[in-house]
Parts: sequence; C-alpha cells; structure tokens
Amino acid sequence: MIFPSNRVRIMVAIKPVDFRKGHNGLAALVKNELHKDPFIGTVFVFRSRKADRRKLIYWDGSGIVLAYNDRRSYYTSFLSS
Repeated sequence: MIFPSNRVRIMVAIKPVDFRKGHNGLAALVKNELHKDPFIGTVFVFRSRKADRRKLIYWDGSGIVLAYNDRRSYYTSFLSS
C-alpha cells in the first residue's frame, strides 16, 4: 500500500457517497460539497451507504491516489458441514 510520506490531515465525510464515483468524481465532490481543495495532500475518506466499503483519495504530488476497501472481504463463513 502507498502511504503519504509526511504528516497528513485526514478528513472523513459523514454522509455516504455514490460508490460509482471514481477519483475525478470524488475530487469534484471534495471541491463542490466539502469546499476543500483536493490537491493539497489531505486524505479524504468516504463510505458507502451501508458503511461496508470505504474509498479514500489524496494528492501525492503527481496525481490523485484512490484506495478502496471492502469490509465484506474480511469475513469468513463458519458453517459446519
């Protein structure tokens, strides 16, 4: 995983977002809805409606990095046979 090299501010969006949005759509959401600059190195965290998935974006100096996490992938079924 790629991490920012310096100390970084992390902002978490409270409302869920449309998870069809990619890095450009989320950057536009940061600018238009959160009234923040997505190109200053702040990490912006978004969640899905069910809060089982997360996306984060940040500017690394050369482009927007998009990371995706799906909490459902961590669960294992313990069904007995």
